[in-house]
Amino acid sequence: MEKLSQTSLESLMGAQIQKVVSVSGGDIAQSYLIYTSSDRLFCKYLRNPQAFHMFQCEREGLKAIRDTGTIKAPEVYYCEKAGAGAVLLMEYIEFRRPSSSDMYSFGTQLALMHKEAASEFGWVSDNYIGSLKQPNNRHHNWINFYVEQRLEPQLEMARAKGLLSEKELPSNGVMKSTLKEITSDIEPSLLHGDLWSGNYLISTDGVPCLIDPAVYYGHSEVDIAMSRLFGGFQDSFYKAYENVLPSQGPVDDRIKVYQLYYLLVHLNLFGSSYYSGVKAILKSYFY
Repeated sequence: MEKLSQTSLESLMGAQIQKVVSVSGGDIAQSYLIYTSSDRLFCKYLRNPQAFHMFQCEREGLKAIRDTGTIKAPEVYYCEKAGAGAVLLMEYIEFRRPSSSDMYSFGTQLALMHKEAASEFGWVSDNYIGSLKQPNNRHHNWINFYVEQRLEPQLEMARAKGLLSEKELPSNGVMKSTLKEITSDIEPSLLHGDLWSGNYLISTDGVPCLIDPAVYYGHSEVDIAMSRLFGGFQDSFYKAYENVLPSQGPVDDRIKVYQLYYLLVHLNLFGSSYYSGVKAILKSYFY
């Protein structure tokens, strides 16, 4: 196991490892499937000064999802510092290609999770979206939260990196005015926060499962916006979701404005290939 000794992991687990298999798919951490004499476990290792805090946030997010009793998330067994990084050891979920009925179940369960309410938008602490810090200062007003905790930090980061110019950044007032036109009476819902196709699984027995969350309480349509940005979700998923939480008003406009956050995140993580998508939404809604 690269950069993480098998001996130190065995000491952490209190069990002898029989085999370790590298698993692809993660953009940030190294991932492994670990075989012991009695079980299979999923292990993430990250060599980064922020690794332990990132994994703590992931563990807390998975627990918050599980605690709703609406949809599965993996059980975390260990979250520990390891040398110059950290290790996260959790339940391994064997998965399959989803069927239409699997996705219908997923849509239903996600909508039920979104019914998990709170009195404020935000979260108990800041966490991460990918490797970027995600501020979660609590607000009673959704528009203020989305502009000040989501759009403005990413816009400013893009400006600091030279990916957007000062004149391309819309003002706080303009952003809030646009959101007032397309939203009303938003109630806080527990969100996965980063719901693209790589962050869900359908287990081999057909159970939907959420992984790699960036949780907070926000508008339920934010998860839907992210799910539509890069695809990978079947029509049955959206049909089931709408049966539980029907959309109202200018939903297409809200989806675009919510997708702006994720496009800004990708712009800041991966560079100028995402500029045109960011610019198009800024031009349509904020200039």
